Formats: sequence, C-alpha cells, structure tokens
Amino acid sequence: MPLVTIDVIEDVFTPDQKADLIDKLTEAIIEVEGENMRQVTWVKINEVKGNDWAIGGQKLSAREVHALAAGKAA
Repeated sequence: MPLVTIDVIEDVFTPDQKADLIDKLTEAIIEVEGENMRQVTWVKINEVKGNDWAIGGQKLSAREVHALAAGKAA
C-alpha cells in the first residue's frame, strides 16, 4: 500500500493547498499503480513548527518560506 508523507513547515500551506497536494499526489500514485489502489493509497502531511526545520544549519520559519516563494530574500 503506497504511503506518501509530506513534511512542511507549519502555516506555509493553507488548508486548500494541503487538500490540493493530497488530491494531486493521490492521482499521481493511481496513474502509476491503477485505480484499484485508490482505497489503500495514503497521503499524510506532517507539519513541523517554524524554526524546528533547518537547511544547512539555517532555521526556517513560515515567514521566510513565504518570502522565498514570493522571490524575495527572507
């Protein structure tokens, strides 16, 4: 049974965006494995508190991720 886990920083994605991620990832799995696997395809989103996530030792907050997404330096 496929299990897709997405780790994101809390407050980066809206509930609608998270639902969209779940829908699109589920559809991608079904496209590969077939419709019969839909009932056993899991997609799970784990939200990590801001500043509990770091890249290269640099902690990230939701504010910094939103700035990056907007093409601005955090």
